Amino acid sequence: MRQETQPKGSRILRKVAATEGTECDAGRMAWQPRWAEKVGLMKVMDYVWPIIGLGAVVLSAWLLYQELRGISFTDVIDSLAAIPAHNWLLAVAGAIVAYAALAWYDRIALLHLGRKIPWLFISIASFTTYALSHNIGASVFSGAVVRYRAYSSRGLSASEIGVLVAFCSFTFLLGTLLLGALVLIFDPYLVERLHKGTPLIVPVSIGLAMLALVATYVVGSWRGFKPLKIGSFAIHYPKTPVVIRQLLAAPVELMGAAAIIYFALPPDVGVSYFTVLGIFLASFSLALVSHAPGGLGVLEVVFVTAVPDLDKADVLAALIVFRLLYLLLPFAMSLVVVVLFERARFIGKTSGRLREKRQT
Repeated sequence: MRQETQPKGSRILRKVAATEGTECDAGRMAWQPRWAEKVGLMKVMDYVWPIIGLGAVVLSAWLLYQELRGISFTDVIDSLAAIPAHNWLLAVAGAIVAYAALAWYDRIALLHLGRKIPWLFISIASFTTYALSHNIGASVFSGAVVRYRAYSSRGLSASEIGVLVAFCSFTFLLGTLLLGALVLIFDPYLVERLHKGTPLIVPVSIGLAMLALVATYVVGSWRGFKPLKIGSFAIHYPKTPVVIRQLLAAPVELMGAAAIIYFALPPDVGVSYFTVLGIFLASFSLALVSHAPGGLGVLEVVFVTAVPDLDKADVLAALIVFRLLYLLLPFAMSLVVVVLFERARFIGKTSGRLREKRQT
């Protein structure tokens, strides 16, 4: 959230009402319980989301067991060993492209806020944020904590970091809507893989509706629509160059992540990249909504269900590669980054206190 003297386009969310010191005591008393209720609800949700995530994992594990009970561990190992070396390299490249695009999310949000921070710092902060949040679950909340620790050290206020988190989440949503719309419009038969007997008009209509939402956002930015008020907040349309970057960054990230799975599948299975992308969008979105840590079990259930014509051991092996390159290895690396960052901050604070004592 920016000061009123800053350009209107540099904000995405702004409080439009605040409690001032001149308000009467009765007004304050009426205002405080509402916020107390919100704080209480947030504390309750801290327990609800993990329960929902755990429930999603348990349900997915049971469904996955029903699908894979005829597969042996040896079958999966054989499928992993059968992945060619150049496909491993292409899968690694897909992971690098995905995380580079995620860093672009943060860069675009900072551009929207009018803040300049070195690319290297943004890349490390973004990588750490997403590597942790993808594995922990409830990515908006866990990502906000990491970003606050990182960007507050660069002078961003809590409100600005809140805008950054919301903006990055919206960028992902925008990319999902855009790619999902294109998949549903140009390959409506893909829905048949998940729900038999669905009329083609249904996915096409949904795709057109999703595309209309994206178009409305673009036109709103281009034509300078008035802020959309939701309760006490106002959503300001970013400037057109920022929106264009959003429309590029989000699809690139999702396409890079889907490429990991595509290149890990056997090359002769007859499944196109477009099909893998569509299934990935559905499974990854469902995994995020479920709040299951790392989408554990959710990704596997959707993929195994959507490609019944493929060898299940090959599908499971491809998803193991995805988890390794997109989730587990980045997670391990992010833990090292967090330890080094916190160690540097601790040493810096300690040194500052020692200097103050010497000066006094």
